[in-house]
Amino acid sequence: MRSETKVTAPILDAAKRLVVVGRAGVGVDNIDVPAATARGVYVVNAPLGNIVAAAEHTMALVLALLRRVVDADRSVRAGEWTRSKFIGRELRGKTLGLVGVGRVGSEVARRASGFGMTVIAHDPFATEASARAAGARLVELDELLRKADVISLHVPLTEKTRGLIGAEALGRMKPTAVVVNAARGEIMDLDALAAALEKGTLGGAAIDVFATEPLPADAAIRKAPRTVLTPHIAGSTTEAQTNVAVDVVEQILDVLDGKPARYAVNAPRPPAEEAGGMAWLRLAERLGSLTAQLLDERPAQLALAYGGAVLELDPLPLRAAAVKGVLETFSEQRVNLVNALDLARSRGLAIAERRETEPARYASLLSVKVGSTEVAGTLVQGDPRIVFIDGFWVDVPVEGHLLLTKHQDKPGLVGRVGTLLGEHNVNISSMQVGRLHPRGEALMILTLDDAVPDEVRARIGAFEDINAVRTARLGV
Repeated sequence: MRSETKVTAPILDAAKRLVVVGRAGVGVDNIDVPAATARGVYVVNAPLGNIVAAAEHTMALVLALLRRVVDADRSVRAGEWTRSKFIGRELRGKTLGLVGVGRVGSEVARRASGFGMTVIAHDPFATEASARAAGARLVELDELLRKADVISLHVPLTEKTRGLIGAEALGRMKPTAVVVNAARGEIMDLDALAAALEKGTLGGAAIDVFATEPLPADAAIRKAPRTVLTPHIAGSTTEAQTNVAVDVVEQILDVLDGKPARYAVNAPRPPAEEAGGMAWLRLAERLGSLTAQLLDERPAQLALAYGGAVLELDPLPLRAAAVKGVLETFSEQRVNLVNALDLARSRGLAIAERRETEPARYASLLSVKVGSTEVAGTLVQGDPRIVFIDGFWVDVPVEGHLLLTKHQDKPGLVGRVGTLLGEHNVNISSMQVGRLHPRGEALMILTLDDAVPDEVRARIGAFEDINAVRTARLGV
């Protein structure tokens, strides 16, 4: 969908099978994102597809204002030829003030530098390095309003940005300054803007977005002087329409294929591919799932430990994936990266975390502990592996049916278990035995192609020297 379609809580309630909402554009203020999150519905957008289009339109509006292009066009069409009426101003040497220096703002900054403008920016979420990379210098909002010759808005609509540019802010601007808004209509008070233009305390304004669209016939800004108004077309180019459509469809296909979306606005972004990407998320989810399946009771607390190189990753997606694995074991409700952490909070599942710079045995290690049960894993040549279960170092794949036994390490026991499984046509694909010392307590993990029938599991549990037997299912 695009900006005019509203996705509300009643719509989400009616769409029982809905998995993902795709916004072909950047802003998602027309989607009830909290309601989607509560229902485990991904909301994805296309933040990169139209940034060039929006940046170019911003520069077009600035040029149209300063060179009085629209007024001059009307004059010529009316049969006039009064060149002296349309003496404009150059961009070179002027100061551009960007309120927001994110993706679009950065592109505007780079283009403004090409015109010889000095660029300053206010953005509480930007770093000095990121602003400098775009060719801008960070300043406080008050300084920006006082110094800028051109002020361009590039912030999302939030409670803090709603009405950000009102009568007070406009009063701090130079009387020759021009202001451009191609972000969100609610950021600017249009009535206050129209009044400033009428009084001559502001040099001009170019607006592409409005709080009410289409713009009402009685809107004061329609009659205000020194204005250029366009009907929300900043992101509307042939190239941008293709880009945002492809971005959204690719993400929808990923979500339907069980993969995280690149630009989900209500789910954590997976690690970069060069850092392991989806493999880390799959590992975290399977660790959570295995831990939960080895428990006898519902968990009250989950502890995550990050060791070694995994400390360089954003922990949020790993946390969400591990919680998803745990909760899926006990819940019939849809659980995914979108709602896993919210569900954990609502169910009182406490989450603790610790960080270890030097993990045992492996350069990277992620562990999940619930109660007295702890499992850990890492990536081996890019593939996720379970390498630790309840005190035993092992090497187990994260796919398949598992049979786990704790037993006394004595000759013949492994053979008896294998024989019994063979008699019931259960095929073994791999076997691991971890032990602390010879003939002491050991942990055997069999990876199977088939689930173990309950009666077979019971017979294995009755074998002499077997202390405990568990089955688990990972990714099947």
